[in-house]
Amino acid sequence: MLESLDRYDFSLIDEREPIRWPKGARVAFWVAPNIEFYELDPAPNPVRRAWPRPVPDVQGYATRDYGNRVGHMRMMQLLDKYGVRGSISLSTALCEHHPEIIELCVKRDWEFFSHGIYNTRYTYGMNEAQEREMIEDSVRTIKRHTGQDCAGYLAPALTHTEHTLDLFAEAGGIYTCDLFHDDQPTTVRVRSGKPFVSVPYSLELNDTIAYVVNKVEPRRYAAMIKKAFDRLYFEGKESGRVMCIPLHAYQVSHPHRLAAFEDALAHITSHKDIWVTTGREIAEYFIEHHVA
Repeated sequence: MLESLDRYDFSLIDEREPIRWPKGARVAFWVAPNIEFYELDPAPNPVRRAWPRPVPDVQGYATRDYGNRVGHMRMMQLLDKYGVRGSISLSTALCEHHPEIIELCVKRDWEFFSHGIYNTRYTYGMNEAQEREMIEDSVRTIKRHTGQDCAGYLAPALTHTEHTLDLFAEAGGIYTCDLFHDDQPTTVRVRSGKPFVSVPYSLELNDTIAYVVNKVEPRRYAAMIKKAFDRLYFEGKESGRVMCIPLHAYQVSHPHRLAAFEDALAHITSHKDIWVTTGREIAEYFIEHHVA
């Protein structure tokens, strides 16, 4: 039995060496749009069903299709307005299914990191060779369609094996979003011994968790984001913090919800001493300046 996750050391946040972000920023702020593709009738996984209803689950599938058809345009235009470059958690099959979306993101110089191939294909039950091929396929696809070397990883549908972090590091990656354990980047042990870090990615501020799981109203979601930022900004005076807002265009970009997110985004970006950045840039800076 595993008693604890031994990928990183325990440390109290107030007892660490201070983090200093570029230009003295208190908070490294990044937005992670999940741009995903869900299969209508995926191969069954022995542990988890892809859809809550019998296939074809038209409601579930079409809701997500709305995000790709409509929601991403709204999200992109709003992030453009506030000078925010997205760090895309990408189901890489979308490069084949909807290359138009990829092209729009490339033009904006957004980051692409891997979220697996399909968000309906889970790593539960995969052996090491199968998971390696899935990870390497996603990395190759990002390079082929965007020209970027993939730096980050968020496991498809947040499904993992004991080898996931090792395999992604061996495929060239430098950071994971899958640990959810801190408000600062932390060094992560991988079997190759290469520099590899966790970049904070918030489940609490994830729009799907907020709207679907916790069933909050849009104005409450905006208030949550602003209160989270205010606290991190206050603490960041002593040592830099990270704030991530993970988004899904089929959630946040509905007409009745987008204004609430804009309210929060306007509040955050009105502050001068923040670093509006990407997951890759946070990881690279932390490795260069804070990893021995």
